[in-house]
Amino acid sequence: MSESLRAKRPFWQKRFTVLGLTFLAFIICYLDRVNISIAAVAMQEELGWSETTKGYVFSAFFWGYLAMQFGGGYLANRFGGIKILGLAVIFWSIFTVITPWAAMVSLPALLAVRFLMGIGEAGLPPSSFTVIGRWFPHQERTRAFSLVSSGSIIGTIIALLFGSRIVENYGWESIFYIFGATGFVWAILWFLFSREHPENHPTISEAEIQHIKDGGGATKKPDTIPWKQIFSTGPLWALSATAFATSWVMYIFISWLPSYFAHVHDLDLTGAGFYSLMPWLAMGIMLNVTGWIADKMIERGRSTTFVRKLMVAIGLLGATVMILFLRSATSPEMAALLMSAALAILSFTYAGIVPNCLDMSPRFGDIMYGVVNTFGTLAGAIGAVVTGYIVQKTGSYDLVFVTIAVIQVIGAGCFLIFGTGRKLID
Repeated sequence: MSESLRAKRPFWQKRFTVLGLTFLAFIICYLDRVNISIAAVAMQEELGWSETTKGYVFSAFFWGYLAMQFGGGYLANRFGGIKILGLAVIFWSIFTVITPWAAMVSLPALLAVRFLMGIGEAGLPPSSFTVIGRWFPHQERTRAFSLVSSGSIIGTIIALLFGSRIVENYGWESIFYIFGATGFVWAILWFLFSREHPENHPTISEAEIQHIKDGGGATKKPDTIPWKQIFSTGPLWALSATAFATSWVMYIFISWLPSYFAHVHDLDLTGAGFYSLMPWLAMGIMLNVTGWIADKMIERGRSTTFVRKLMVAIGLLGATVMILFLRSATSPEMAALLMSAALAILSFTYAGIVPNCLDMSPRFGDIMYGVVNTFGTLAGAIGAVVTGYIVQKTGSYDLVFVTIAVIQVIGAGCFLIFGTGRKLID
């Protein structure tokens, strides 16, 4: 390609392709994560699980996911986000496909496979941080993160929309085979069209490279990682507490929504899936709206700290109100409406939490997010089991919703008092 052609920045730029494929990776990730919550109703009947056993099955994934958060951030930082992200998708897809076999062998085998699948999916969030940090300028990152985060919601919606039909028509095993196969197809496209650094892409324009660099992207791999400085950063721990609170409600909804509609509102699998997808649709739309709002506020002169704290306050405190109202929902329509409002408002939180690691450290945002997501994952690991225990002991979801509300208020307070949007580590 001639220098004159490279100097022109085309309408469709190469970072959009990288972002689109990262977005698809999040969709696939949540297809494979949510499939067991859909299949679990049928698996519970066939395999004789109690509610507590089902909670342990849900939880096993999160312990694997938790175990690899630091490792995922370190590997992405040292070996590159493109490579680690691609290998992570292949790894978890293998264990998705063999889930039915493990379930039929024994409960310990199923727990082990779910644990290993969690290890694979743990590589996605921190490696996506590395990719976006290198491929996107600062003023575009909130929107980029909002888009890839909405991929998790779109994946959940697709799983809920089609998963119950797949299970009812072809058996619960088929959902793992069909969803798991998509990861292998994606991996081929990823390694064909993505490069570790923008300047290494064979057809990128010089103008796009300069645009990325001018905005603080395309950063080179650091020689050393300042572990002591990272772990002594107070606002990082405040952000981790906020992520714990946000993920507590997210992961409980992901794991237990179909069961809630099936057992509380006496719906069949298809009806439970239909009502379960409505809240995720609302959140998927709002994630991109809130990302745009946050970026525009920063572009117009609002401090990054103010914007991040505002987003967290609206998201966690607003969602708390909606979740408390869920205790009085008397119909599936009312419950779906309140859950939709809760998750739509909660989406503001992601415009505060997700890009905040890069705010504090552009070069080590992936590692810092590994720390943050460790606490977010811990919420899923604990919350799935606690929810199963509460439901089995009380026969109700009331205490589940109260617990969510209390944790969200505490998480919001931590970030409002101790959080920051300033760069703390160069």
